[in-house]
Amino acid sequence: MKTRFLYALAIVLLPAVLTSPVVRAAAVPGTSCTVFPADNIWNTDISQLPVSSSSNTWISHTMPSSGLTHPDFGRPPYGMPFNVASNSDTFKSFNFLYASESDPGPYPIPASPKIEAPSDSHMLVINKDTCKLYETFATDLSTNPPSAGSGAIFDLTSDALRPAGWTSADAAGLPIFPGLVRFDEVQAGFIGHAIRFTVHNTNDTYLWPARHHAGISDATLPPMGARFRLKSGYDISSYGTEAKVVLTAFKHYGLIVADNGSDWFFQGTEDASWDDQIISDLKQVPVNQFEAVDESALMVNPNSAQAGTVPAQPATPTAAPGNGRAIVTWSPPANGGQPITGYTITGTPGGTAVAGGSATAAVVFGLTNGTSYTFTVTARNVVGTGPPSAPSNAVVPNSRLVAPSSPAPSSGRPPVTPVPPQPPPPRIVWLQPGARLEG
Repeated sequence: MKTRFLYALAIVLLPAVLTSPVVRAAAVPGTSCTVFPADNIWNTDISQLPVSSSSNTWISHTMPSSGLTHPDFGRPPYGMPFNVASNSDTFKSFNFLYASESDPGPYPIPASPKIEAPSDSHMLVINKDTCKLYETFATDLSTNPPSAGSGAIFDLTSDALRPAGWTSADAAGLPIFPGLVRFDEVQAGFIGHAIRFTVHNTNDTYLWPARHHAGISDATLPPMGARFRLKSGYDISSYGTEAKVVLTAFKHYGLIVADNGSDWFFQGTEDASWDDQIISDLKQVPVNQFEAVDESALMVNPNSAQAGTVPAQPATPTAAPGNGRAIVTWSPPANGGQPITGYTITGTPGGTAVAGGSATAAVVFGLTNGTSYTFTVTARNVVGTGPPSAPSNAVVPNSRLVAPSSPAPSSGRPPVTPVPPQPPPPRIVWLQPGARLEG
């Protein structure tokens, strides 16, 4: 197969790449457990994803009468409490109403367990010894054995999803705890995950990473798993410090439709430490300032919550000089779970070229002879552009250099004894800017 090179002018205008916040995964209070791997879709920055073609329709058909979002948490009894257990706690099996789609357990029952106030009666338990999350819906511990509508167990160290079509303690078949606004994260100043929210009804389909639907045949409604973000241009400067933490998360990690309920109610933990100001602030966010995004390009495997990332940093490239140009070669980096679609080669003090996703070399034209240059390479995929490589070796283009494919100039001298044949160098074809290489 012939290697194809794609060349560009020395100066190429490329779209700006925004820098995402650095993920600082916070451990669950009282444990050393973080919530899912860093590459999990819950923990993925979606600020650069394209807007879904259904965005306006879904927004208009779930608009609350107030036109504003509603924080569905606060001091007791508002919000969802969670429990921390250990291997030494009592474990019990449940009688589940939806047993065929529930994990049999057993489930840890800590002393004095905290359960969400009716009517959903969710019980969320994190086992600090195993970093497993246990969630039940319609929980009733007064019976022996205890009963619940459904139950699900999640390994917080894994990207595994539930079987396709299975519910969980949530209608979308997703975990609840990872999508809660937590007091400890707000106090730390950073939320690095999506947030769970509800709408009055959903379509009878679901989008990855959701696994279950509980809706009606109405395409104007969002399906379970639909993801929304706060528009980047929405001004949050007038909000309080704590509210800004949540609103920044809305812009970068967004919200996931997880259940049917009141329109645009988003959930958080029950915590006596919540301040009235943050709750008041978060009731003032206009729903029309959100947009649905298409996150399908992030899916690596439909049965895994792993999200594709930008390509890794390429290894240090190698540069060779030519006449007003340089040849830059590199090795493909790890692709982040999605095919590499192209490379950008950037020279210092100048010169740029772009190459296709299968290329491992390119020529940078328009360089100044006698000037020393180094080059870096970045790779991109559908998720975005990865970090640049380290600078290449320095090269100095020179008009006396002869391109490998050019004939040697005649000197008028008798021919010399030829050197024994050597393996041929890689084929390099010199093209003018904008030209195409066929075949």
